[in-house]
Amino acid sequence: MRGMGLVALCAGVAIPALVQAAEPVRTVFGTLPDGRTVEEVTLTNGKGVTARILSWGALLRTLDVPDRAGTPADVVLGYNDLAGYLAKPNYFGASVGRYANRVRAGRFTLDGQTYALATNDGPNALHGGAAGFDKRLWTITAVTGGTAPSVTLRYVSPDGEEGYPGTLTATATYRLDEANTLTVTYEATTDRPTIVNLTNHSFFNLAGEGAGRSILDHVLTIPAERYTPVDATLIPTGAHLPVAGTPFDFRKPAVIGARIRAGRDVQIARGHGYDHNWMVTDAPTADPHPVARVEDPHSGRILEIGSNQPGVQFYAGNFLDATAVGKSGLAYRQSDALALEPELVPDTPNQPAFGSARLDPGQTYRNTITYRFSTSPAHRTHR
Repeated sequence: MRGMGLVALCAGVAIPALVQAAEPVRTVFGTLPDGRTVEEVTLTNGKGVTARILSWGALLRTLDVPDRAGTPADVVLGYNDLAGYLAKPNYFGASVGRYANRVRAGRFTLDGQTYALATNDGPNALHGGAAGFDKRLWTITAVTGGTAPSVTLRYVSPDGEEGYPGTLTATATYRLDEANTLTVTYEATTDRPTIVNLTNHSFFNLAGEGAGRSILDHVLTIPAERYTPVDATLIPTGAHLPVAGTPFDFRKPAVIGARIRAGRDVQIARGHGYDHNWMVTDAPTADPHPVARVEDPHSGRILEIGSNQPGVQFYAGNFLDATAVGKSGLAYRQSDALALEPELVPDTPNQPAFGSARLDPGQTYRNTITYRFSTSPAHRTHR
């Protein structure tokens, strides 16, 4: 990917001894209360990166990535057992839809008909409703090996599920290559007009989910001139405001914690920190473009995210409340991780100025998200 000075793999950085990519491993992870089996597929490349994907919620359960010394750590929040995902899902690693993010009042109109969605975030619909795609068992349809192992999962959402029209067939493909890039491709087709917005909701902490350090010292870059301010229920107001001169300006690398408590900014106050959408492009693009870059100066891990979608929601884990105990036995607290969700603008179905979330029969929706990992050679200081 080009643009915004994204850092490629750094020369001279210590990496573990190269090994051949292992063939994918498919195992049973757990059993749902109704007796259905949840499977896990492990993808491993030859550079020390390992990803584990569950058929429950088509979610990314673990992602082990080396630091600048070559020592791997799991950089995403999650659980060691299925019981955790059922009791306190928190969207950890999940594929979310049918409409990711918020829809005002859980209502939208399509072709003159108004549809009522399940409201599960105050007065609004969030991430597809009370039982969105993150709380569904997907079917594994393909597992491939070689130098870029992958797994493809499918979920068929029936007409009327959570209030959405049309039978939607969605797929999620995770692919891990030798350039330390995990690509997640979402596609969907429908048998009648509907709306769709799919994304991945992984929570990242580049120090490691068990490191006991927050993401407030992570350094973030978002190549966007504008963001969408929100009302008191976190629905975009319809405005596109410039980031210049505000706590939302990440056009140059900035420490996340530097302005996250700028309480005099009404937008920071409403989001309890960062929980907003940035407009990276005006519309979806043919190929992925850079949407964000995150660096942990201590471990040296760098994450560059690309997508073909116009917006990216940056959520700094403001509502993590220590009630979820993760894989390393730590209680996940506020700012213990961040989510960067490439997607359409929240509430697009009710705000035509943001574009269109419509999908018609014969069309294919696609969101291609790339997560590329590298390391920096030395600790650097950012303001």
